[in-house]
Amino acid sequence: MDKYRTKEGVRMGKIRKATYEDAEKIADVHVKSWKSTYKDLIEEKDLSNMTLENRTALWETVLKVPVNGQIVLVLEDENGGIIGFVSGGKERTRHYGFDGEIYAIYLLEEHQRKGYGTDLLRAFTNEMASAGYESLLVWVLTHNPSSQFYASHGAKQVEAEMVTIGEGTYEETAFGWKDIHALTALFS
Repeated sequence: MDKYRTKEGVRMGKIRKATYEDAEKIADVHVKSWKSTYKDLIEEKDLSNMTLENRTALWETVLKVPVNGQIVLVLEDENGGIIGFVSGGKERTRHYGFDGEIYAIYLLEEHQRKGYGTDLLRAFTNEMASAGYESLLVWVLTHNPSSQFYASHGAKQVEAEMVTIGEGTYEETAFGWKDIHALTALFS
């Protein structure tokens, strides 16, 4: 079992590669954290498009046949319940000079701001570096206060673009690390 640190001290827990059997639990975290994180940033009609059923189908597909070299890691609490996850792989736009991308990183609201996001980012960065990636990009809704999480770990703002979510249009900002090894060094 891996250990991860929180502000309260050392807790027992585990970050591990996701399996197909985790799909529904990942989907549950995805939907709950999406709705709690974006409730003030995205219109309700656009938030309600994300359901447990469609996210479960998505994660079953991702975990059954990963594409783009996708890596999915889950964070379990002391009791083995999944409380967060991170996924990513090849950078999808090929416009910004990055080879890797974080597609999603989410924690249940009650587990946020306790160091778990850093634990997930550390584990994911190490996996990506081991897989040969040299750089890393992540897209964040521009007005999302958690974008500071990436900046606090050395990411630089790259670009902003408009994205459609449901029926609405929202601005996303890309943050990136040109040297993934500099990011892994932050965690040493």
